Order: sequence, then structure tokens, then C-alpha cells
Amino acid sequence: MKVIRCIVGLGNPGREYENTRHNIGFRVADFFIKQSGSEWKKRWWQNYWLAQSNYGTGKLLCCKPATYMNLSGRAIYKVVKKYKLNSDELLIIYDDINLPLGKLRIRAGGSSGGHNGLKSIINYLGTDNIPRLRIGIGKSNKDRIGYVLGNFENEEMELVEQMIKKAVEAINLLLSEPWDRAVQQINTFFKN
Repeated sequence: MKVIRCIVGLGNPGREYENTRHNIGFRVADFFIKQSGSEWKKRWWQNYWLAQSNYGTGKLLCCKPATYMNLSGRAIYKVVKKYKLNSDELLIIYDDINLPLGKLRIRAGGSSGGHNGLKSIINYLGTDNIPRLRIGIGKSNKDRIGYVLGNFENEEMELVEQMIKKAVEAINLLLSEPWDRAVQQINTFFKN
């Protein structure tokens, strides 16, 4: 049975990226931490923000790399080593252009699917056996980089806020239910 000990939200640091599609992982992690009553502490020398929360019978870590997306693996590698985590005890939360806006999918591992932040983590940890929660941001006819680094449209904001709440519900389900049951529920009920 998988036990998640560290939630990792992916994004880019800096105000100019706060509301971009690429930063949906940060936004989900922020909402989760706000609901838990914890707060972020910046680890400047380690290149990440960290929050700790009591969950169930133990401590749960939550991390946001303070590196740019493509270098996320550097920060996550430091967290894994410092807190003696296995790769399958992480839950990486990130944007996915291959899923329609508002859809969620959970996977226990596999390739990066072209996501450079996840690719960096896989490279640094030397394995793709890393659970992840994919957050659908949809596709566009725009260039890919411009699209993911662009802000959500005003008419998308209500759906984005609902999606963030659904993602936190999915995380809570993963933390409270057996892995297989939680994954089945998320991939069945949270995909709509």
C-alpha cells in the first residue's frame, strides 16, 4: 500500500507566474496548506518552500520548488534526501495540456508525458515510479510555451477554482483511503 508522505506542487516562482496555467500545481498546494492551517517556510539555501502538517497519525510534508519549473528535480532531490523519502511516497501535482481544463487524473508512475518539471524530477531521482496528480489545463492553438505561461482566461476562472478544490479533495482521498480505492474513485468521479 502506498503512503504519501510529501505533496509537491510544481510551478515557477515569482509574481509574474502566479496565475499562469503552468502554476496550477503551486495553487493546489497553496490551497491544501491553507486548509490544513499550516504555512510555508522558505528554505533559501535548499531552493524550496516547505510546510508541515499533521495528518492522520503522522507528519505530512508539502513542498514547492523555488527553482524554475525545468529545474524542479534539484529541489525535490534535496527534500527526498533530507527527509529520507522514497520516490513512491511523493505526490507530484502539475499541469497537463493533454487533459481538458478541469479534468484530474492520478497515476502511480510512468513517463513525464513531455512535462519538463516532471522530467527533471524523474532525472534527479533516477526513477519514474513517482505518483502524480495531473491537472488538466486544456490545449490551445497557440504555441505551447506561450499557452502554459499564459494566465487563465476570465471565463475559465470559475472552473479553475472548482478544479483546485476538486484536486484538494482528491489529495485528501489519497491520504485517507487505500491507494487503489482512492485512485479508482479519483479517475472515475473526479475526471468530470
